[in-house]
Amino acid sequence: MQFKVPEVFFKPSKLGQQYEGLPGIHELIFTSIMKCDNEIRKDLYGNIVLAGGNTMFPGMNERINFELSEVQSNFKVKVAAPNERKYTGWIGGSILASLSTF
Repeated sequence: MQFKVPEVFFKPSKLGQQYEGLPGIHELIFTSIMKCDNEIRKDLYGNIVLAGGNTMFPGMNERINFELSEVQSNFKVKVAAPNERKYTGWIGGSILASLSTF
């Protein structure tokens, strides 16, 4: 079996039969947005921000944008991939920890 590592994010079944039926990352995003109120779905699709080291694969933001555009066509999809996304979890945590209310 030969495939590119990021492909598993979109098709977990490529890892083997025990992963058959698991949704890809684009399907998880779609399902999460669909569980939100109709009024904010357009904003959610237009403001997807990638964060974390696993999003650093080349072309990840374009692929998520493409796959989400395929599963829904009602809204324009915009995926942002900031250069510092590898550390955004840590940055957010440090900001939260520095708040006096935390």
